[in-house]
Amino acid sequence: MNTISLNLEDPIRDAISRIRFGPHSNNLLISSWDSSLRLYDVDSSKLRMEAPGKAALLDCCFENENVCLSAASDGSVYRYDLDSGVKVSVGIHDDVATCVEYSPTTCQIISAGWDRKINFWDARSTQSHGCLNSLASEVESISLSGFCLMVAAGSSVDIYDLRSFKKSVHTKGVKVKCVRPIFNPKVDGRVLLEYICRSSSDEGYAFRCHPKSKDGKRHLVTVNDIAFDPSIIGSFVTGDNDGYVTLWDARGRKRMFEMPRYPKSVVSLSYSHDGLLLAVASSYAYQEANEIEEPPQIFIHEMGNFYLTSPSSGASKYK
Repeated sequence: MNTISLNLEDPIRDAISRIRFGPHSNNLLISSWDSSLRLYDVDSSKLRMEAPGKAALLDCCFENENVCLSAASDGSVYRYDLDSGVKVSVGIHDDVATCVEYSPTTCQIISAGWDRKINFWDARSTQSHGCLNSLASEVESISLSGFCLMVAAGSSVDIYDLRSFKKSVHTKGVKVKCVRPIFNPKVDGRVLLEYICRSSSDEGYAFRCHPKSKDGKRHLVTVNDIAFDPSIIGSFVTGDNDGYVTLWDARGRKRMFEMPRYPKSVVSLSYSHDGLLLAVASSYAYQEANEIEEPPQIFIHEMGNFYLTSPSSGASKYK
């Protein structure tokens, strides 16, 4: 498994908040607390775009290969033309905007934040499609799967149907750090598998995924992000606050492999559309009082034939 570190001529000057590969390319979108949104072409090792702003960027996403979105600490949500670098305002929250997503199913831009609101805009006109403002806590993370919108707010994961906004609530008992389709990584170091469409055989399960030894004792480490391999059903990775990335087999319910420790916390993960590349953002995360604010780094792993087939089939290279 070959690994390279992105070499940016103009280094990222503050913590990385999110990295995302393009939907059909190896272009990597990078949002940062230094207020700039960057687009890096991994294939050519070139920075395609850098769009500076006035507030820290806490999230970013692609609308398509030519358009992307960002959420900022001043509550603003912006839309960028990646060819020209021109950005326009989509809307604004009453407090920090923590999350932004694009729904290709409904052609909506969806954002959320500390104002306990979820805003919806028509991506074709940027006109408001409404707002959900009955959330009990600040929103830390959102994710989309078809018509399902998953929202991590406080210790609950709310699941909305975008067609009717009917809601189901799953209370976890601990603060939820981030939410992804099916899997919910938590700040207490556990990953919980739940089935949205349940059947008699769908029971789900939870496991502690990043226990570490410290002073001869086992302690749990915050899970910051999770990413699914799009090319292998049942394979995903988690990144933790101690700088480790671990590969998992969901079907077999086992850990497959732990990568060597990164220099700083693993704050964001992203697979390329074909699963051949895995991007890892190593950065301080403003979560610990003793964090050293050194320049962040992004590592690109060439996964290649890292797995031969689905890990649950027993054909993985790593046992």
